[in-house]
Amino acid sequence: MKVDVAAVNAALEKVIDPEIRRPIVELGMLRSVNISETGAVVVGVDLTTSGCPLKTKITEDVKAEVSKVPGVTSVEVEMGVMSDEQKKALREKLTGHAERSIPFTKPGCFTRIYAITSGKGGVGKSSITANLATSLAAQGLKVGVLDADIYGFSIPRMMGVNEPAQKVDEMIIPPVAHGVKVMSIGMFVPEGTPVVWRGPMLHRAIQQFLADVFWGDLDALLLDLPPGTGDVAISISQLLPNAEIVVVTTPQVAAAEVAERAGSIATQTKQRVVGVIENMSYMPQPDGSRLELFGSGGGEQVSKRLSAQLGYEIPLLAQVPLDMNLREGSDEGTPVVLRGGVSAEALDSVARVLAKRSRGLKGRSLGVSPL
Repeated sequence: MKVDVAAVNAALEKVIDPEIRRPIVELGMLRSVNISETGAVVVGVDLTTSGCPLKTKITEDVKAEVSKVPGVTSVEVEMGVMSDEQKKALREKLTGHAERSIPFTKPGCFTRIYAITSGKGGVGKSSITANLATSLAAQGLKVGVLDADIYGFSIPRMMGVNEPAQKVDEMIIPPVAHGVKVMSIGMFVPEGTPVVWRGPMLHRAIQQFLADVFWGDLDALLLDLPPGTGDVAISISQLLPNAEIVVVTTPQVAAAEVAERAGSIATQTKQRVVGVIENMSYMPQPDGSRLELFGSGGGEQVSKRLSAQLGYEIPLLAQVPLDMNLREGSDEGTPVVLRGGVSAEALDSVARVLAKRSRGLKGRSLGVSPL
């Protein structure tokens, strides 16, 4: 039985690049298809980089799809690497232009952008970010996470990202973990090496992560900000004026007072505060009672004071309890929302609220003030 070439090509259109998430045929990665009289098929595929960590996955998918075509007796995949011209063409195909720019500031982009911030470190902001992103992705949204905590990056570990980011021409392809596109400076520095940068370098790094990374059409982009109201928070307000703020605090009064200042930055940046998350709220006891190790009321305090200060309601979105599963999941790269439990329920509830917010312009700050 003679193999139908059109059927083989149709099968290859079903093979999706795991990182870019588009068919390899559409991306120009399919170099050649040779079919022998005996039904043996040899498929040539050009990877974006020779060290692509997912070439095994692409090979397996090509073999699986082509093997379904009637008359095919065997499938072999010959891997190559894109030329510089091919990479440039691919970047222009993906971004729609040759020049680099931030896609999230374009008029036609309605990605919901959430900047997860806190007043001080150690309140679990990064674990909250990782879990919210994973929960949103589990709901079927297209989600990205940018680890903007340049000095204290931890998102790669919490999301279980082990492979490096790939480059196509001058464009960076973010790895995908648990359905989430992830980008962090931690993917580019040797383990244990500190990042020692001042303000202008920090701003440039954030700008590159927004403009040079192929995020695609995201429903939501979450930014894990460093604690406080320093250089990165200011850069985000300048580069992404439509970003909305989620404040993370603990119940402790001292932490709540600092967290309030982190939310108050919205008065100067004209951003909107979506809500407050109180982390480490309590430890559930076997008898059903709650052990409040860090006191109580901090999240509610931040919610009320920011509401009064900013002139609109800022809700307390959730009180996330102390949960061993949450800590273990963060260390192992498996967010707790994939494991279940009391903290997972609280975080899933927040993700559902964020997922329902409109992608349109209604209710958004446009970053302008009347004369």
